[in-house]
Amino acid sequence: MRTTAVFFAYLFTCLVLAALLTYPVMATGWIQEHPHRIMGNLAQVFILLGVWPFLRLQRLTDRNALGYGAPWPTLRHAAGLGWVAGLAMLLILVLAILWLEIRLPDAQTEGWPALAKKASEALLGGILIAVLEETFFRGALYTAIRRHDGVASAVFWTALLYMLVHFMKPAALLPGVPFDWSTSWPIFASAFTRVVDPEHLDSMAALFAAGVFLALIRERSGHIGWCVGVHAGWIFVIQVTRRATAPNPDAPLAVLVGGYDGVIGWLAMAWIGLLGVIYWWWTGRRSSGAA
Repeated sequence: MRTTAVFFAYLFTCLVLAALLTYPVMATGWIQEHPHRIMGNLAQVFILLGVWPFLRLQRLTDRNALGYGAPWPTLRHAAGLGWVAGLAMLLILVLAILWLEIRLPDAQTEGWPALAKKASEALLGGILIAVLEETFFRGALYTAIRRHDGVASAVFWTALLYMLVHFMKPAALLPGVPFDWSTSWPIFASAFTRVVDPEHLDSMAALFAAGVFLALIRERSGHIGWCVGVHAGWIFVIQVTRRATAPNPDAPLAVLVGGYDGVIGWLAMAWIGLLGVIYWWWTGRRSSGAA
C-alpha cells in the first residue's frame, strides 16, 4: 500500500503542477485550446519529464525492475506474438458487440484510404502508449510492490492505479464560465470526481480486469514483452472500431458497453476476466508439468 501511495503521490504532484501553470500558459495567448485540455497535457508533460528521476529515487531504473530483464530478441518476439493475441482477444469482443448491434457500421466513414490512415495512426500510437504504460505500471510499479508485499498485492494495486489514472482527467468548465485562477481548481477537482461517478463503473471494472490480466502476464512471463504487445493490440482494435462503427443506444443490450470509449464495459470485463482465469490456470498447469 505504501509503495502504491508513493507512485500515486508522484502522479498527483504532476497534476497539481499542471493546475498551477494552466492559467499562466493560457494568459500568454500562445496556445489556443480549452483549459482542461491544457491542464491534462501539462500533467502528461510533467509525468514524462519527471518519471526517470522519480524512478531513480525509487531504485527502479535497471532493466529487470522496468520489466525488460529478458534478452531483446525474446522481448521483441513476445511483443509481436502478444500484439496478435491482443488483436484476437478484442476482435472477438468487437464481433460480439456488432452481433448484438450495440455498435453498427458507420455510414459516415470517410472511406478505406482514410480508415487505413487512421489504422496506421492507431498502430503507432498503440505501440507508444503500450510501451510507456507497461513500463510504468507492469514494469516499475509492479516490481516495487512485489518486492515489499508479494504477488497478490502487486496484481491488485497495479490494476487499481492503472484503472484510476484513465479516469483522472480534468473536465471542461460549464458553458459561459470564464477561466481564471479561481476556476483552475474546479477543473483540477473534476479529475477526481469522475472516479466516483457511478456512470463510469462499467468501464472502470473493464479497465481493472484488463490491468489484472496484464499483471498476471507479467508475473508468469517475468518481463513486459507480452504485456506491451497485448496492450498495443487492444488499443489498435478499439481505435479502429471507434472510427469504423457508431454506437447504437437503442440496442436492447447497449448497457453492456460503457461510455468511456464505446467498446469496453461489462461485456469486456467478463470476457477479459474469463481470459485471465484461463491464462492463470493454463500457465500454472504448464509450470507444474515442467517441474
